Amino acid sequence: MGQTGISVSAFGLGCGNSGGIGSAPAFFGQGESCSEAFGLLDRALELGITFLDTADAYGGGRSEEMIGAWLQARGPAVRDRILISSKVGNAVGPDLDRAGLSAAHIARQIDESLGRLGVDHLDMYLAHEVDPSTPLEETVAAFDAAIVSGKVRAVGISNHSALQLAECLEISRANGLHRFEWVQNSFNLIDQVDQAATLDVCRDAGLGFTPFGPLSGGWLTGKYDFAADYPAGSRMSLRPEPYLRYWTREVFDAIDVLATVAGDHGVSPAGMALAWILHHPDLTAGIVGPRRNSHFEPVSEALGLQLNPATVQSLTDTFVEASRP
Repeated sequence: MGQTGISVSAFGLGCGNSGGIGSAPAFFGQGESCSEAFGLLDRALELGITFLDTADAYGGGRSEEMIGAWLQARGPAVRDRILISSKVGNAVGPDLDRAGLSAAHIARQIDESLGRLGVDHLDMYLAHEVDPSTPLEETVAAFDAAIVSGKVRAVGISNHSALQLAECLEISRANGLHRFEWVQNSFNLIDQVDQAATLDVCRDAGLGFTPFGPLSGGWLTGKYDFAADYPAGSRMSLRPEPYLRYWTREVFDAIDVLATVAGDHGVSPAGMALAWILHHPDLTAGIVGPRRNSHFEPVSEALGLQLNPATVQSLTDTFVEASRP
């Protein structure tokens, strides 16, 4: 993971739907129940996934609580294998004042996350979202203090631009502070062009990159049809706005190419899209968020697939061309 000395599994398990639907206060208490979350965690561990990705705001703290309960139930042998990454910045409850990246908020939330998880330190800690009300200098210094205190091993940044990342790195360098060692932004075959500048910064600085959304909200599973209505209950039927720009003939043609390549390799389109993540030279580990055990099948396919560089480059080029404005 960047220059941290921390080695992570090929995929991380995104736990954003444990006890809620991401960080949205309106959905706190929904998502996976504790028993369902335990089942997903157990299956992930069977596949060798030992990197858990959560946040203080997921389910209003319920995601961290469920992970903590699972670790306690499974005992030290499992805990010693697990790396935990959490985030700070989004509102932890309906009180929107309990958010942001101020030094005071970060210091308080680290302790609350440790308590919910039942651990004495976090392996990795991320700034969840941009906080325009707090100077970057204050945020960078607060994350440095978290490492110095021994409560956090390494820090990263999520949902920030290439320019913001570069500014943070310069602040760390100029002040002799621990730097952000990796980025966690949305990245997949369809939206890779959007992250080109950020990947340039990561490559130049020797940073890691752990992409979330590797299946682009289900698009890369092949579930959508250019000439048909959105499937009932799909993300496009519930919240299409972030993806409407992809609804073009060119993108659907690229997805058809993905399906053909996947078929040639005996895997699903989702499995091929995840394998592409694993073979991308600038990516450290993809964050997957299965909602049921059957959703691990593409993960298993990807873990068992070896792609030659020509296949990886061909898929890259196909989707870059299809995604251009």
